[in-house]
Order: sequence, then structure tokens, then C-alpha cells
Amino acid sequence: MIDELGIKQIRLALPFRLNHVNCFLAEEENGYKILDTGLHNEETEKVWDKELAGKQVTDIIISHYHPDHFGYAGKLQKKTGAKAWMPEIDLQIALQAWEKPFLENLQENYQRSGIPEDIGRALAENTASFAPLVMPYPKVQNLLKEGDTIQFGKYAYEMIHTPGHSDGLVTFYNRENSVLLATDHILPKITPNISYWFHGDPNPLENYLKSLEKIKKLDVEWVIPSHGSPFQDASKRISEIKAHHEERLDTLQEMLKNRLTIYETMEKLFSKQLTVHDTRFAVGETAAHLEYLRLAGECERELVEGVYIYHT
Repeated sequence: MIDELGIKQIRLALPFRLNHVNCFLAEEENGYKILDTGLHNEETEKVWDKELAGKQVTDIIISHYHPDHFGYAGKLQKKTGAKAWMPEIDLQIALQAWEKPFLENLQENYQRSGIPEDIGRALAENTASFAPLVMPYPKVQNLLKEGDTIQFGKYAYEMIHTPGHSDGLVTFYNRENSVLLATDHILPKITPNISYWFHGDPNPLENYLKSLEKIKKLDVEWVIPSHGSPFQDASKRISEIKAHHEERLDTLQEMLKNRLTIYETMEKLFSKQLTVHDTRFAVGETAAHLEYLRLAGECERELVEGVYIYHT
């Protein structure tokens, strides 16, 4: 399926439970375009060096700011001289997310979430540890905008802004073949992480659910995701993902009959042992669901002695 589109999938290893990211390479008249780049580490560099030997790279397209998509873009740009493309919202976040003021603010918000100080420090350090994996930052000359089209391989793709997993995340839709390069918006086996990081979009889950509906209306036949394998019937998968979130929101409303902090809620929602990296995502996801309920008027939040307490 991917070959027929004139696209090659480049699977890069990740040192996490989610152990890979799919990046893509497409040949065109003047050279090659890349969609997403992996982390900036030795392993990624070796794969790209081998893959790109003797090739001219003209463009690096970055779907969103998360390190496994954005991380190697700056170094790759330095090596190739390619133009970089990225959504403006995520470009602004990327230039702040691993800098000192942002990290200090994050630790304050972890305290408001009721996270024990030692764990909050570990979570902030985990975020900070990504800095070498995303630097140098690319110089972005072109912005990915909703409704614009971009050639990638044999076909042109319309850019669709699908916020939720990140505020600026972009997917790429080819109507002719009913194909969506879904990046991290729709995944085949797991639900994409939808987190509130105490900045930017105040209700990422609501916007994620709206983004899913936006794609559902297109009735996409083939989905090519950034994690996992290509699959058919986007609408079916969207229904499954929405059902998962509805079930989680119902569970939360039951829990919030008792007064809970974000951290206490997270411990109840995610009962199995988590790594520091996974805990950070679990906290963000819990906060996103709690804020969704609060902004819908279905629960309340109070600040008690510097800690947020949620309850129905």
C-alpha cells in the first residue's frame, strides 16, 4: 500500500514502552522529502545516514513537536540543507518546552496536582532529559497550514489540523486514494496520549474528540499511522477510540464522588506499575480528562493549600 503511493516507511527505534516511530521518505523530481525524523540520538543518525546516502533531501516535514517526530530535524537539516516545515502552534511550543522557564513552571504545576515532591522532581527531570534528543532546533521556513496541499511521493495531500495529541498536530489526506497519513492522531492498537500540560489548549480532550469527528466525515479507507501498521476503515477505529474516552470519563465521574487530587485520580485510573516516563503521560492524560469534565460543568475544582481538588 505504502509503496504504491511512492512512499517508503522508515521505522526508528524508541527507548520506551512504545518502542518505535514510523517516519516516511518520498522521492520526487528534485530530490527527497522526509515526514518526521525520530529522536536525535546515535541510532537514529545511523539509520538516516544509511538511508540518505547519495540522496538530495529538499524538505523535512514535521507533523508536531513531540521529540520522536521533531527531535532529529535540526541535525538532519544541518546535514542536508533542506527546508523545514512545521505547524506554527507546535513550533512555538517546541522552542519553549525544553527550556528552563517552562520546566520550572512544570514543577510548580506538578505540586498543584498533588504529586509528592520527589516524584514531581523526577517527572520534571524526565522532561528535561529530552533536551539533547531535540537539539539543535530546526530553522523552520514554511508553516503547515490547514487546507494547504503538499506533494509527497506520487500524490498531493491536503493538510488537516487535528489538535488533541498536540495543539498543532497536522495530518495529511489524499482524497484520490482515500489515504490519511495520520501521524499520531489515530493509531491502530493504542489510543493516542491526550494530555493537558498546564499550558496551551485548556481542553485538549474536547478538541481531540472534535478532530476525530472531522476525520470521520471523510470516511477514510486507509490509515498510515506513525506507530503500528497501516490499517483500513478510519471511521471504525475512531468509534473505538471515542468509546474508550467515554468509558474513562464515566469512570472518573464515579471516582469524583470523593474529593481527589490529579495524582490520586491518576493512581486509581492507572493501577499497574508505571515508569517515570509513563507516569508523566498518565498525569497529563488524567489532567486532560478532569479538565474536560470541569469545563463541561460536570465536576468542580478547588485550590486547597496550593493543591487542586476535584469533586462532583
